[in-house]
Amino acid sequence: MRPIDTSGETSTQLVRRARKIDRVLAETYPDAKAELDFDDPFQCLVVTVLSAQTTDKRVNAVRPKLFAAYPDPAAMAAADRAHLEQIIGPLGFFRAKTESLLKLSAALVETYDGQVPGRLDDLVTLPGVGRKTANVVLGNAFDLPGITVDTHFGRLARRLGWTTETDPVKVEHAVGALFPKRDWTMLSHHLIWHGRRRCHAKKPACGACPVARWCPSYGAGPIEPALAEALVRDEGPN
Repeated sequence: MRPIDTSGETSTQLVRRARKIDRVLAETYPDAKAELDFDDPFQCLVVTVLSAQTTDKRVNAVRPKLFAAYPDPAAMAAADRAHLEQIIGPLGFFRAKTESLLKLSAALVETYDGQVPGRLDDLVTLPGVGRKTANVVLGNAFDLPGITVDTHFGRLARRLGWTTETDPVKVEHAVGALFPKRDWTMLSHHLIWHGRRRCHAKKPACGACPVARWCPSYGAGPIEPALAEALVRDEGPN
């Protein structure tokens, strides 16, 4: 099998190919969802902020102790800094993350009466919250359409030939134009799961990829099935 030639692809053909890939990924990962644990919008916001430069599993491990001590914005805004640092210490960058959580919680109390807002324009005004974090919260805590352009999503969007953009906001808009809004949140899950399990940054499992026939980057990793299968992960990185 050779990589698909997309050099003469029309905008209509691109839309059809992109949506076909998403349908196949949906079948491949029927359980795709956010891999961060949370019980409410505040928890979703906090764990997403904490997930920067660490793994979801590590964040999930500290989550019970964190929210047992500080269950809402008011409690977290009044937290003892040293105690908060001690709880999230295993995640790395704990001083900066502690500062973010204290400022974020205070802003929620002062500006939004202790409630997480359900609008992107409001979310991105909160300390430490960018479009990526805001879209995670909108899509997963409020069931509102949002595209989460993390490193996996951006890498796959380019490998699949959906866009050549590298700026996350431009990637978000370019890919969003290919899909109905109702599909945005699950599309994000599908690409992120695929990026964590098969389409790795350094050595993608091309020979074990369910969407290889529609991918212009086929061959970037091993195409021999046995070698490719050895690269497939059953779950995201620890």
